[in-house]
Amino acid sequence: MTRPVLRSLFASLLLPLVFAGCGWFGDKLDAQKNWSVEQFYRNARAELDSGNFQGAVKLYEALEARYPFGRFTQQAQLDVAYANYKDNETAQAVSAADRFMKLHPNHQNFDYALYIKGLAYFKPDLGIFGQLLNLDPAERDPKALRDSFDVFKDLLTRFPDSIYADDTRGRMVYLVNTLAKHDLSVARYYYSRGGYLAAVNRAQTVITRYPQAPVAEEALMISVQAYEKMDMKDLADASRRVLAKNYPKNALVSGNASSGKAWWKLW
Repeated sequence: MTRPVLRSLFASLLLPLVFAGCGWFGDKLDAQKNWSVEQFYRNARAELDSGNFQGAVKLYEALEARYPFGRFTQQAQLDVAYANYKDNETAQAVSAADRFMKLHPNHQNFDYALYIKGLAYFKPDLGIFGQLLNLDPAERDPKALRDSFDVFKDLLTRFPDSIYADDTRGRMVYLVNTLAKHDLSVARYYYSRGGYLAAVNRAQTVITRYPQAPVAEEALMISVQAYEKMDMKDLADASRRVLAKNYPKNALVSGNASSGKAWWKLW
């Protein structure tokens, strides 16, 4: 069979499928023309509940285009933010939440919009390699974590009695500890490579910004040892006194520090 004949046969088989597909999409669009705002919202919500987040966003956007005002439209705008958050589309989720808050600054669900925005930044997304290697969220770029903290702080400041307040407080504690771990990992990096001044500076960031974080003890240890490496005895002694006051059982205070394997090494 020659190539022209094959092309003709392929086209004859393909065209009915194309027209059938066009007919299916056409029927779907025709059906939407007669939908009420309630039908739009109900179908969009069904897509959202089934996990088809992109399909839900398209229907919510179609709802708003057809019915630009009203309570269903306002809820659709919120649901778009939530659907994008669930779909790991951080930028779109934040944009949708910001848009809702700009359009409805006095809305009763303003706190929810803030909450979704904070969640969008908060959600640990280390990528496929991070998931496979089980990387710590502290290894992420901390900007998103700080953005999340700032949004949650705004939520608690403006709506201390919000139904999302308790969960928000818990997430803020996690964020503080994670940011502290991030700065500590940088201090460890500098110390291990002989950058003792840089190590002290980053360790002091942990101590001053996150004094209640569990890793503050290790930050003080880095300060003591880095000052000793730089022959800054007075500063080393001052850091040791702070360490002794807050962590009296610490090895550097009790004199049980090992001279073998570096204390920060995990393997």
